[in-house]
Amino acid sequence: MNTQVNLAGIKMKNPVTVASGTFGYGREFSQFFDLSKLGGIITKGTSLKPKSGNKPSRVCETASGMLNSIGLQNPGVEYFAENDLPFLRKFDTAVIVNACGSSVEEYVELCKILNTLDIDGVELNLSCPNVKAGCMAFGNTYEGVKLVTSAVRKVLDKPLIVKLTPNVTDIASIAKAVEDAGADGVSLINTLLGMKIDIDKKKPVLANNTGGLSGPAIKPVAVRMVYQVSKAVNIPILGMGGIINGDDAIEFMLAGATAISIGAGNFMDPFTSINTVKGIENYLEKYKIKDVNDIIGKVEMN
Repeated sequence: MNTQVNLAGIKMKNPVTVASGTFGYGREFSQFFDLSKLGGIITKGTSLKPKSGNKPSRVCETASGMLNSIGLQNPGVEYFAENDLPFLRKFDTAVIVNACGSSVEEYVELCKILNTLDIDGVELNLSCPNVKAGCMAFGNTYEGVKLVTSAVRKVLDKPLIVKLTPNVTDIASIAKAVEDAGADGVSLINTLLGMKIDIDKKKPVLANNTGGLSGPAIKPVAVRMVYQVSKAVNIPILGMGGIINGDDAIEFMLAGATAISIGAGNFMDPFTSINTVKGIENYLEKYKIKDVNDIIGKVEMN
């Protein structure tokens, strides 16, 4: 059977990637399995300069999920290029850098640097809910998304995927802005904005008060949004949100995703991504499907 997919010009051996922020730069997970077995790795959000992130506490568990408010802590693109990228390039898998910024100018300068690196593509982060400037501030309107994406497109020759927030009223129109601005693909969904309160202290559990909800709890929302976006744009979709096994991945692909990302599932079990690859293969074998691309967008609506 063929499990290869082409995501926005990025050729991958299978449709399984790992979502930004849940896999670091791969070092810890490489102790569990060969990273070459993945279709791709999406790095932790990387900025022009180092970021310290939000103050703790920054993570808490919720029903069928988790809240995080890390705040895009990372060592910056220079450190990434010198230390993390050489490690990732030891493996036969696509490397996609999640790029974040607090202004249009910062996104542009960052992507100018990324354009010179040995990477397979860029996932433009316009959707993180845990920072005060940039990201979701741009990502919640058609105009904001188009502004940043267009500016980056002018300086980036590599495949460009834009990651969208679900915290909007019309996800299809936001995705259309990505396509109209010349991006090669769209990535969704990022986390849903949520809150948890300590009833004894009468205060939010997270120091930032709110955080991004991820995990199986958000999967039905994510599947619905992937389906809606697939009907609104003609560029490929990287689907994510609560995927923890092959059956979940197949749902997203039937809804219209070309490839998928494992996020919170990596924290539940370090082998989740590899097990998902096998789960997809088992599904194809069960239904005698010779090419994984044949299931993309093939849901039959009632």
